[in-house]
Amino acid sequence: MIGRIAGIILHRAQDHVLIDVRGVGYIVHVSERTAASLPPAGQATALYTELLVREDLLQLFGFPTLLEKEWHRLLTSVQGVGAKVSLAILGTLSAEGLSRALALGDWSALRKAPGVGPKLAQRITMELKDKAPAIMALGGSLTVDPGPLPDSEVVESPAATRTAPAPRIDGNAQATADALSALSNLGYAPSEAAGAVAEAQGREPGATTAALIRASLRLLAPKE
Repeated sequence: MIGRIAGIILHRAQDHVLIDVRGVGYIVHVSERTAASLPPAGQATALYTELLVREDLLQLFGFPTLLEKEWHRLLTSVQGVGAKVSLAILGTLSAEGLSRALALGDWSALRKAPGVGPKLAQRITMELKDKAPAIMALGGSLTVDPGPLPDSEVVESPAATRTAPAPRIDGNAQATADALSALSNLGYAPSEAAGAVAEAQGREPGATTAALIRASLRLLAPKE
C-alpha cells in the first residue's frame, strides 16, 4: 500500500499531478481544489494517498491531509460513489463543507458536485449523517510535511527548492474537533452535537473553539 508520496512536481493538471520520487514518476489523481493549492512544477510537495487496485488498473488518489483522506474513504463506502465522484465532492465542498452538509443533512449542497444527482446526494447524506461526527472529531492537526529532500531527488529546474513547505494546519477543523469533544463530555449525542457545531460554524466561519462551543450550546438549549 502506498500511503504517502513526497517528491518534486514535474507536471500539474486540473485533476492530477506527476510527482518525481527518486527518478520514478507517480501520477496522483487529485481534486481541483487540491490541484490549485499545490506549488508550481519544480518544487517539493507531499500528499497522502489512497491506492485503488483493479484487475487492469492501479490508480493513486492524493489528499493534502489525513483528515481529507478519511472523508474520501467514508464517501467511497457509499454505493455509487467511486473515487472520482468523491474527489468531485471534496473539490466542490472541501472537507469542512462536506462535514457541515452531512451534519445538517443538507443533501442539496452535495448536488453542486459534478456527477452527483439528487438520489445519490440523498443516499450519501442518509448513510453518512451518523458516521460524520467520528470523522469531524479527528480535527485539523493531521498535516502534510514533506520533510527535507535529498539532493538526488531534486529536479534541475530554476524553480526547484530543497526546503519543505510548512505544515498546513486547518484551524477550523481543529476547532470543530475540540467543540465536539466538549459537547460529548457534556452528554450530547454525537449526531446532535455535530449538527449544532456545523450550524454554528455556518453562521460564524472561523470562530474560535470557545465561541463555537458557546454558539452550539445556545442552539442545543431547550426552546421555550
